[in-house]
Amino acid sequence: MSFLEAPVPTAAPLHAAAAASLLSRFRTVRAQTMAFVAPLTPEDLMVQSCPEASPVKWHLAHTSWFFETFVLRDFLTGYQPPNPDFLWLFNSYYKSLGEMPEKKLRASFSRPPLDEILAYRATVDAGIEALLSGSGERDEDALRRIALGLEHEQQHLELIATDIKHAFFTNPLHPAYTPHNANLLTQNSPQILPALPVAWIPFTPGTTAQPGVVDIGLSPDPGEVEAFAFDNETPRHKVYIAPFRLASRLVTCAEYLAFIEADGYARPELWLSEGWDTMRAEAWQAPLYWTRDKGGAWQIFTLHGFQPLDALASTPVTHLSFFEADAFARWSGHRLPTEFEWEHAAAPLTHIAANMLESDALHPERARAENGLGQMFGDVWEWTQSPYTGYPGYKALPGALGEYNGKFMSSQIILRGGSCVTPATHIRATYRNFFPPATRWQFSGLRLARDGAS
Repeated sequence: MSFLEAPVPTAAPLHAAAAASLLSRFRTVRAQTMAFVAPLTPEDLMVQSCPEASPVKWHLAHTSWFFETFVLRDFLTGYQPPNPDFLWLFNSYYKSLGEMPEKKLRASFSRPPLDEILAYRATVDAGIEALLSGSGERDEDALRRIALGLEHEQQHLELIATDIKHAFFTNPLHPAYTPHNANLLTQNSPQILPALPVAWIPFTPGTTAQPGVVDIGLSPDPGEVEAFAFDNETPRHKVYIAPFRLASRLVTCAEYLAFIEADGYARPELWLSEGWDTMRAEAWQAPLYWTRDKGGAWQIFTLHGFQPLDALASTPVTHLSFFEADAFARWSGHRLPTEFEWEHAAAPLTHIAANMLESDALHPERARAENGLGQMFGDVWEWTQSPYTGYPGYKALPGALGEYNGKFMSSQIILRGGSCVTPATHIRATYRNFFPPATRWQFSGLRLARDGAS
């Protein structure tokens, strides 16, 4: 059962506390987006530097469009759209709602001007405030859509971070989003200490009665309006997982450099066929954002600007495609985990202290695993070997919202765990991210796996 389809007794009034809690979360999430955008100039907001990216200005409009289209137009009595053209102009891919401009044209949206976009956000904010404020009953479908809209906004906040990083990297001046973070990237930082040795953490899933059989996914409590899961995380179901081991920490930049120096990009036996062809066509020789300085030394572009690889050697390697992660795993004599192995291992863990957006590091921290598995959440999205498909019994949301996840279940690979630019309240062990296997502009890295628990 998906989030928006959860049955609710029609006679049961919604407690006002639920609406008040959702309103508080709405204010927090919307403010977090604007706080991250604050250091950027109006010119920064217009850049679209690669096909995967969108201008920040477009993100600000589209996230408001989502609340307007799926909440305010249906549930706020007397709501008047500030600009009827926004319905199609800021549509992303919801084809059942009509046509929309091609994605590659979003950088041409010099009009409407930024002031009008910010006024649009304010209008939408006021509308949601009106729906959630006061006492009495609320339409539960409206509240579930608002909760979905907040998860959607957090996804776009992460996209803003990845998109602006690519924009600044392609700028010949290579500007930094923030000044150099002395605690993270200097020679006095623990980041330059050697990464902790890898331990192999064994897992023997299941019970004596049902060896290998575990539950995967979420089934939100239909009685809790604030309970949330994307439809692709449901329904909860049983899968078989053979005994396996996971590396206690993520693969580091130093370890990936060894793969490069071992001619990893020149050995076809390490690569999937499509990966080899893509790597050759794109002339990849290292992860995205790795370049050599004038003296030939490797440096890595970060949201703090260029940093020498030596200073980041013990941090998790990031901005890898699935093809590169898979090739490294083969070279090392191991493999990538399945998404079910990853979820089973992560299910009992917490991400309270994870390096996510709120830590302000904006880059992976030193690879570590003091007690068992380290950095399962935050730092880098972890590629798995699993294709993105629906769970048994999966049903997309009804109407246009059904286009949110389900229609992308083709030619995509699952990533798990979140990254250093993922909002902390957005992630959970069941969360399924997905991208095409050639994607590199996200903060994506890898953790190794082995067969057998001994």
